[in-house]
Amino acid sequence: MVSEHIRKMTGWHWIGLYGAILLAWGVLYAMSLSVGDLRELRAIYGAEFWATLCVVSPDGAGFFRLFLMWSLMSVAMMAPTALPAFATYDDLGAVAQTNLWKLIVGYLVVWISFSLLASGLQMVLLVYGAVDQLGQSTSRYLSAALLAIAGGYQFSHVKEACLSKCRAPLTFFMQYFDEGAWRNGLRLGLVCLGCCWALMCLAFVGGVMNLVFMGLATLLMVVEKLPQLGTYITKPLGYGLLCGAALIALGLI
Repeated sequence: MVSEHIRKMTGWHWIGLYGAILLAWGVLYAMSLSVGDLRELRAIYGAEFWATLCVVSPDGAGFFRLFLMWSLMSVAMMAPTALPAFATYDDLGAVAQTNLWKLIVGYLVVWISFSLLASGLQMVLLVYGAVDQLGQSTSRYLSAALLAIAGGYQFSHVKEACLSKCRAPLTFFMQYFDEGAWRNGLRLGLVCLGCCWALMCLAFVGGVMNLVFMGLATLLMVVEKLPQLGTYITKPLGYGLLCGAALIALGLI
């Protein structure tokens, strides 16, 4: 069923959505280069631009850069996890009036709101020296705590309830369809947030601008929401995260 939906996602509105996702990943890649080899990009855009793009300072400008970065991460990482749900809602347009873009905007409003909170948290952690300027934890106890929270949350009833809705988007939309696209988008975003917030917070462990972490986390969250495969990874992932937390807390890794 999911693969059938994906094959139908070839209209211009889908191409626009794919383009936005790819653009977000492209900008994140460009931002991540500011801590690596920038010789070519510096020659084009200037050293000052790339040197300051991702270096976070504890002021208003630094907070704005964090908010931009987290917002891009939310689009790049979370929109792909919701593609089956978006496709299901778009299919409903064949029998009822729908507005996919209102649904997507409502969904992203939730994650951009999360980005605002995550930016504030990162700024606080930076001020107190718990993370470095690239958003990576400098304390093994903070890393262990975040892994333990994420691991424990994998077994929670809230996570299970949210995942059940993400894995059955048609049932979810039929339940609230009369509320309209905007409110359905907000509901979908909140359900998705309930599934993924703890895993997103692991960016402070893997590094907020670590593209490898972002790619792996996106893949895990996509698979976890698939009805055929997701049930097989939720709890094993939880055990793995708890084991990682214990090893880091004990200083073994």
